[in-house]
Amino acid sequence: MINGNGPIKSFDETTCETRPVVGLEDEYPAGFVDPPHMHSHAQLLYASSGVMSVVVDAESFVIPPQRALWIPAGALHEVSCRGPVSIRTLYFEDALGDLAGSECRVIEISDFLKALILELIRCKDNHDVGGRQERIVELLIDEVRAMPVAPFSAKMPTDYRLLRVCRRILENPADDSDLDDYASLAGMSRRTFTRLFRQETGMGLAVWRQQVRLMEAVSLLAMGQPVTTVAFDVGYESPSAFSAMFHRSFGSSPSHYRPGGSQNPPS
Repeated sequence: MINGNGPIKSFDETTCETRPVVGLEDEYPAGFVDPPHMHSHAQLLYASSGVMSVVVDAESFVIPPQRALWIPAGALHEVSCRGPVSIRTLYFEDALGDLAGSECRVIEISDFLKALILELIRCKDNHDVGGRQERIVELLIDEVRAMPVAPFSAKMPTDYRLLRVCRRILENPADDSDLDDYASLAGMSRRTFTRLFRQETGMGLAVWRQQVRLMEAVSLLAMGQPVTTVAFDVGYESPSAFSAMFHRSFGSSPSHYRPGGSQNPPS
């Protein structure tokens, strides 16, 4: 698979026929985009450093450090990177295809799970039945099952009129248009827009936009932007209001996601 930034390391998915879990590592430059594609095996997409944005079918995800995206087999997805990203990906045999569920989800990555992922990727030899590598896989499977889901996604509507609105917000999360403005953009009455948006996304527009703003904030913070700058860039009127909302949503302060901050999932 190739795009404007160069080739992506290939992965021979037939390897999953002989090994329960196969690891792949790669380095993606800033601005890298991996065009829409799918795999025949379930995938745990993890970045040991950097932030990824991933669009899967009708949902948009942000994957900050110490989190990973579970992608079921056959799910069409596109990956993009604002800054440099170190990818560590695991592919699972068919029998483990529902290990973390049948839908895409962001999961926390504990220090222990991170160590297991990195160690498994370092194992370049064939799977040793009953040996050390098999025990690492068993521990990794148990740990993936135990990891909580993280709130780093926003469901996208299918109606093209609503998509027009959502794309505008994704392009500029700080956009302060009101409900009437968005309804007009969609070519709907306020009442119809409100009803259809909730029906297609499962939440109201204000909550959806807040989720997008927080996802954008996580991405900017992980790139090293100051908290105050991020607060204004994503549309908050003050850093204190931003920090309060961030803490309510993620259970930690914005500085937790900046380089050098504690990257362990909040307890």
